[in-house]
Amino acid sequence: MTDTLDAAADAGIAARLRAATDAAHQAAESTTYVTDLIAGKFAVEGYALLVTQHYFIYEILEEAAGAMRDDPVAGPFVADELTRLPALVEDLDYLRGPGWREESVAGAATEAYRQRLRQVCFTWPAGFVAHHYTRYLGDLSGGAVVAKAIRATYEFPAGRGTRFYEFDGIPSRGRFKREYRERLDALPLTPEEFDRMAGEAVVAFDLNRAVFTELAQAARPYPRRLGEPAG
Repeated sequence: MTDTLDAAADAGIAARLRAATDAAHQAAESTTYVTDLIAGKFAVEGYALLVTQHYFIYEILEEAAGAMRDDPVAGPFVADELTRLPALVEDLDYLRGPGWREESVAGAATEAYRQRLRQVCFTWPAGFVAHHYTRYLGDLSGGAVVAKAIRATYEFPAGRGTRFYEFDGIPSRGRFKREYRERLDALPLTPEEFDRMAGEAVVAFDLNRAVFTELAQAARPYPRRLGEPAG
């Protein structure tokens, strides 16, 4: 971690932010829920738990995006092609049926995440960027790995069950991520404000890890058994 930070010390904001959050990012990605999901160890119900919690998280984050759209600092990061809530609704309609809203609740860790988003993302532009970066750049990057594993495990029909991971409005993820990092580098942040934003991004990764840890317990009753149909 120290070597990574030293290498990024003279780099732009995007590289410095990545270095500052590397340990928290790795910790979130290595939780047992994530590794078991990628390994195909859950029945479809165990995967649907994740989609449900994502819905509750993005409900607040995308409400904040609407509030921050015209902000000079946060506004450049608000892109309609990133919006995930309609895709999550499609996935949940398919995975859980039309009554899923009435049957769904946010877990304790998800509710803590939502509360933090409410506290930070509607009033502090750089804090909104920290949470936006943590979620959407991860969706565009690591999310592709998760989606591939899910499709291989459950053999969903095309366009069903994994719409969350499909960005129809982004023809080149690589170019989009490059332009996103350029926008980060253009942020007018003092060193103190950068440190505060990086600290909030670490908080965001820790909140994600807490959600995954809670999901690991919730998914235990839904193991995928040998010989079980995939979807």
